Amino acid sequence: MAKTSLKSTSAAADEPFALRSLQEALEASPRYAASDDELLRFYEQMLLIRRFEEKAGQLYGLGLIGGFCHLYIGQEAVAVGLQSALEAGKDSVITGYRDHGHMLAYGIDPKVIMAELTGRAAGISKGKGGSMHMFSTTHKFYGGHGIVGAQVPLGAGLAFAHKYREDGGICMAYFGDGAANQGQVYEAFNMAALWDLPIVFVVENNGYAMGTAVTRGSAETHFHRRGTAFRIPGMSVNGMDVLEVRAAAEIAASHVRSGKGPVLMELVTYRYRGHSMSDPAKYRSREEVQEMREKHDPIDAAKTQLLSRGISEDRLKEIEKAIRAAVNESADFAENSPEPEMSELYTDILVERY
Repeated sequence: MAKTSLKSTSAAADEPFALRSLQEALEASPRYAASDDELLRFYEQMLLIRRFEEKAGQLYGLGLIGGFCHLYIGQEAVAVGLQSALEAGKDSVITGYRDHGHMLAYGIDPKVIMAELTGRAAGISKGKGGSMHMFSTTHKFYGGHGIVGAQVPLGAGLAFAHKYREDGGICMAYFGDGAANQGQVYEAFNMAALWDLPIVFVVENNGYAMGTAVTRGSAETHFHRRGTAFRIPGMSVNGMDVLEVRAAAEIAASHVRSGKGPVLMELVTYRYRGHSMSDPAKYRSREEVQEMREKHDPIDAAKTQLLSRGISEDRLKEIEKAIRAAVNESADFAENSPEPEMSELYTDILVERY
């Protein structure tokens, strides 16, 4: 019988240790050294997402938003921290159906997002996509996808395009802990690793796949480890701390931009509302939600840091007031915008190439 090569055995043994390097880099410098202005900007963006989503919940209750509506309340630090490390106009983003927060973090006008939620012609997808299917090719934001996990292989395709065009861009593909159990996710992992695609896979682990706790639906609950079989380095990040998220984003983006292939990031976060507006979330206790709100809220944490840096309470109140006004303006804009014409049923169905 042929003996196993000592060289190959040694290499195989060393591989898991090589995959730990990014996590070690994060642990060595776990928080981003934001300036006062940067931290203020992060705070404003997170607060905008929070107030916008609260207003969206109100409009849904009034019947002005139809279909499904998945709110991002509690998870704001993930999108803000990660997308602040991207290069506008160069990098691309794709996500699932909990997408309003991602668009706001990207700096897209709240008015056109709210108009889309309410199915108006002024919406960013002309009122045809609604809550789950928003796009902005101008911002290289490619959805908003209602099929669980479907955006992950599409993200690999976007990354392939970046590499093929040699444009220096990377793709950030978000998916949830529930989507992490979909087979297509691992097909995408394999291709991305095989071709060294410039992509950051982001698992937003908010603890529940719809109504099922991760411990009941996932054999491996440390999702950042799931790329190990494909030699994809993983990172576990506190998704309730915007500065830790930003620090991790820079490490991951630097790795991917250097041509070393994909990274898998697990952002441990929490959603305060149910899976969607139709979910009463009876599968968890009020005490659990309350503890997360009181002890781990990302916006409160950022506010505390700002106050400790000498930013006045009055200035933060002015920011709050301005954001509430902007959100109310977006709701008024949406309510006063016309619905799409019937003829729009036949537009944007296909793209003809000549």
